[in-house]
Amino acid sequence: MRVERVVEFRFTEQRSRFFAVVFPASSIEDVEALLKAQRREHRKANHHCWAARLSGTGAVVEKAKDDGEVGHPGRVLLELLRRHDLEGAILVSRVFGGVKLGVGGVSRAFRAAGEGVLATYFPAGS
Repeated sequence: MRVERVVEFRFTEQRSRFFAVVFPASSIEDVEALLKAQRREHRKANHHCWAARLSGTGAVVEKAKDDGEVGHPGRVLLELLRRHDLEGAILVSRVFGGVKLGVGGVSRAFRAAGEGVLATYFPAGS
């Protein structure tokens, strides 16, 4: 299933703020364009991690970036796209809140942000 519309979700974990967005993307250029816009919108964010599943030539191409964050959040976001069999992208920006979450905590927080934006995209009962 292709992502058809842009949906956003905000999440806070131990004072760190996470801004998640799921959006349609047919190329890496689409992802980079939204990444550039998110970097402008969330200037205080230290990390902008993303994952994409793209199907331009018939085969699904998967890419993910951690942007220097620990815990492989790009891979975590890619797993969410795979689980829902979605073609499109998820981008999560993190504004550090002063409390270190640790590797596992970072992974869980990015997963929660990704699951939150997908729950918003697929509301319960639909």
